[in-house]
Amino acid sequence: MSDFDWGIIARSSAFLAEGMALSALLVLVATVGGLILGFGLALMRLSSHRWLSVPASTYVTVMRTLPLVLVLFWFYFLVPLAIGRPVGSLTSALLAFVLFEAAFYCEIVRAGISNVRHGQSDAGLATGLRRAQVLRLIILPQALRAMMPLILNQIVIVFQDTSLVYVVSLHDFLTAASVVASRDGRATEMYALVAVVYLVICLGTTKAAEFYRKGLPS
Repeated sequence: MSDFDWGIIARSSAFLAEGMALSALLVLVATVGGLILGFGLALMRLSSHRWLSVPASTYVTVMRTLPLVLVLFWFYFLVPLAIGRPVGSLTSALLAFVLFEAAFYCEIVRAGISNVRHGQSDAGLATGLRRAQVLRLIILPQALRAMMPLILNQIVIVFQDTSLVYVVSLHDFLTAASVVASRDGRATEMYALVAVVYLVICLGTTKAAEFYRKGLPS
């Protein structure tokens, strides 16, 4: 242990914090944006109109079969060519994460809505509520409770996926730690820190999802 320099963590804390801030930003934007877009896609997939359900289903299927790193490359290299001006690494990454995660959140939302008993919708309509009111007041509150554990688990996956942004020259937490490890020759200390941070965040979120799931009525 005498060969270890754990002080490197404190000396590099500002740089590591910048990486963690980027990881947190990606998770936040991907989750919020992905849920909003995923909700719209879920409603389209559940629609009885094929001109809505088919495009949404195709989008979700395509995105779920592609690796995220490929989507990142697409937005980083192809979008600037399509619009005729540079977009930037951060903007490309944020767009890629939102559009990619929307496909997964779509399936979570769709499953949550589908699990609500159809009779409750009929009962709401029978009382004079409009379909939008039934969705907002009856279906979504119940669906959200069922969806929350899956949303938390997906957040864990998004956090783990933030390490892929190195391909577009962004420094997330893992990349920042790798830079310090290479620069100062302190790979053991840096990757031990990364392992602990990932373990705490991912395990903590997963346990929160399990705790929430156990509290749901059977």
